[in-house]
Amino acid sequence: MMATVKPYDTAKGTRYRVRYRTPEGRQTDKRGFVTKAAAETFANVVEVDKLEGRYVAPAAGLLTVGHLAQDWYDSKIDVKPSSLERYRQTLEQQVLPRWQNVNVAKVTAPALQAWINELSRDRAPSTVKKAHHAMSMILDVAVRDRRIAANPASGINLPRARHDEPTFLTREQLFTLAEKAGPGELVVLTLGFTGLRWGEMAALKVRRWDGGRRRLTVAESVTEINGLLNWGTPKTHATRTVPVPTWLAARITESTAGKGPDDLLFSTPSGGVLRNKNARRDWFDQAVVDARLPRVTPHDLRHTAASIAISVGANVKAVQRMLGHASAAMTLDLYAGLFEDDLNDVADRIEGPPMADVVTLRVVNSD
Repeated sequence: MMATVKPYDTAKGTRYRVRYRTPEGRQTDKRGFVTKAAAETFANVVEVDKLEGRYVAPAAGLLTVGHLAQDWYDSKIDVKPSSLERYRQTLEQQVLPRWQNVNVAKVTAPALQAWINELSRDRAPSTVKKAHHAMSMILDVAVRDRRIAANPASGINLPRARHDEPTFLTREQLFTLAEKAGPGELVVLTLGFTGLRWGEMAALKVRRWDGGRRRLTVAESVTEINGLLNWGTPKTHATRTVPVPTWLAARITESTAGKGPDDLLFSTPSGGVLRNKNARRDWFDQAVVDARLPRVTPHDLRHTAASIAISVGANVKAVQRMLGHASAAMTLDLYAGLFEDDLNDVADRIEGPPMADVVTLRVVNSD
């Protein structure tokens, strides 16, 4: 049955009601239209939306963003605990203060753009983008559940990301940092020459070290979330093997003396997990100062490992595998400048013809 428009009397005069059936066949209506033309327009839109599968019940959008955000958050069983914690922080700090009690049907593109503009005034572009991404995913759920017809977060203008240049230490600087690190010397050398993430290094067991082949097998990662250790797979969920220089391999093998296969390869003096925050407090940050280096973090040693590998001829795929990047494109995005230098070296080596060819050309030209 097609939608029908009927007038009815109120204290304020004649109003119009649209009666129609939902796609499920349930009869419903919407009242309060001041003009017949407005009622007919609504009726036509309802019929078109039903035919094209876009129909959304008016009451469906009354659910608040806060309620929907909780449902969305509870459904994120496919992400790592560290990612879930970042989502929680984004919701609490950026999304919910503005949208907690707003009906999802009342979230508009102009209102979202104004919110993004406001956030951008005093927050980093990366923080703003995370807030937008979380809000957009929540609204995607609203679209999926037919609470709104389309996602108003699509097409929002976001701040331009600031790509800070990675910090690369030279080999000499890396050795100096390791020397100043005291109990963290072997950790610094391993991070700086293999490119492991801190959580990957801290989770390594002795059995993951193959001294004969000089290979570390990265199969686990450990992160600290609100003071608690959480064990899981590496960032890309994929196991990988990482090569180790001969001289460093000897140091690692030496460090395993007296340890069992399930003991941590790198640990605190008591055998516990190395925590990034504690290491920075106890020895890393002071080592950076003592070595007179620019501001550098343990994660920056991944960049140093990449630059050293590239400087000795490693190609994009080799660096990608070593670092555990999801794609070679990601590796190029981070280290394109280093590979450009490598390409210049290649160009220099193939720049001209062999000398014999030059002599031949001169002889031919002399005729």
